[in-house]
Amino acid sequence: MTRITIDAELRSKLLNLSQPLDLCDETGRVVGIFTPVSTSPPPGYDEPPLSEEEWKRREEGPDYSIDEVLARLERL
Repeated sequence: MTRITIDAELRSKLLNLSQPLDLCDETGRVVGIFTPVSTSPPPGYDEPPLSEEEWKRREEGPDYSIDEVLARLERL
C-alpha cells in the first residue's frame, strides 16, 4: 500500500468526517475515495443494559466448548 503524508490544512478538512468522501481533481473527476477511520462505535450501538445480578449470573453460568455447542445444535 502506498502512503501519503497530508499537511495540516488537508488534515483539518478530513478530521471530522463520518462517512466516505470522493477525492476529485480540478476537473471534477473522482480520483479516489477517502474512508475515515473511526474509533467510536457505530451510530445506534449501545451496550445492553444489564443489572449487576445478570452480569453475575452470566459469569457464574456454565462454560461450554464449541464441540458441546455444535453437538447440542445438531440434536435440535
